[in-house]
Amino acid sequence: MPAHRPRRRTTTILLAAAALAVPALASCSDDDTPSSVASEAASAYASATAEANRQLDEIAGGIDATDAVKLGDPTTDSDGRASVEVTADNTTDSTKSFAVQVNFKDENGNLLDAAVVTVSDVAANKSGKATARSTRDLSGDVRAEVERAVRY
Repeated sequence: MPAHRPRRRTTTILLAAAALAVPALASCSDDDTPSSVASEAASAYASATAEANRQLDEIAGGIDATDAVKLGDPTTDSDGRASVEVTADNTTDSTKSFAVQVNFKDENGNLLDAAVVTVSDVAANKSGKATARSTRDLSGDVRAEVERAVRY
């Protein structure tokens, strides 16, 4: 398994690429139906989520830390992007970092976007914070959930 290397830039690029693909999918041609466009958009998000999971799987020595991560209330900035504060509690006796996948969903639980954020160098028995931000504009009642978190 490869050693950990910073993944924020790679993940942001991949999620942004998936987000850019969705508007292209949403522009209907004569052959597209609303259900086929929705299916293609769902596929693009599933692909982005799979990539985030793959990257979290590559972290050498990573331990599941989903229970050690809490999210604040999502907000929407002036650019229309959702963001949420991520707090990671390090209950170990040494400094650790956390990679956290946050899924942004609508009020019906449908996936709107996903982001991976790193909470770096959290001191022993302390908490660290970071902000997860959606890769595209989101509207409506946006909710955030920790999909996965890895401590390393």
